[in-house]
Amino acid sequence: MIATQIGKTVGRTILALSLLSSLQGCPLLVAGAAGGGALVASDRRTLGAQTEDREIQVKAVAQLKRELPNEAHISVTAFNRRVLLTGEAPNASAKLKAETIVRAIGNVQEVVNELAVQGASSFASRSNDSYLTAKIKASHVNAPDISATFIKVVTERGIVYLMGLVTNSEGKRAAELAGRVPGVLQVVKVFQYISDAEAKKLSLGAPPQPGHAPTSEVNKTLPTSSQQK
Repeated sequence: MIATQIGKTVGRTILALSLLSSLQGCPLLVAGAAGGGALVASDRRTLGAQTEDREIQVKAVAQLKRELPNEAHISVTAFNRRVLLTGEAPNASAKLKAETIVRAIGNVQEVVNELAVQGASSFASRSNDSYLTAKIKASHVNAPDISATFIKVVTERGIVYLMGLVTNSEGKRAAELAGRVPGVLQVVKVFQYISDAEAKKLSLGAPPQPGHAPTSEVNKTLPTSSQQK
């Protein structure tokens, strides 16, 4: 039984890695950025925001690792100066401290603290999360009515978080596709919304409007399969 479970976990991990590898060639890469990432020309964020997001992420990871107990398992995702914290904290105090640390980092405009107060997730759980993330990204790539480039997918313990600068229809469609993937327990939309007109301008290469703040959202829904029961 144990050998079978390990085999399934390894198989899913290999599949997840292969799917992610096939998706990495999709965006148009421009240049290296802080934290070892790359700036993406087709990203709806400004190049400045992309650079700051990478700097925020590097600083947050380093400070959290230094100041929080080893039992904490925290993932940091920065998008358009908003920071999503996912994973597990050993207690409520550690969860609050993590948020306080990240809020103090320069250029951070908002922190969405989705840390669960519990023990760190297992290797099998994290492997399954990687598998789900890859499947969701693949579903976005294959959808003709949205662009996977504009959507960031994060999965923790079967809960899927979606970030990005999207229109209402794009956000709804992305969440719908994510909810259809077997094994997804919940879909959390952490989107920032722009109008259809703004999206069209950005697709034509127009720079984002300076000083314009898109509408933010944190909305939790059950996957499609659960809603149909």
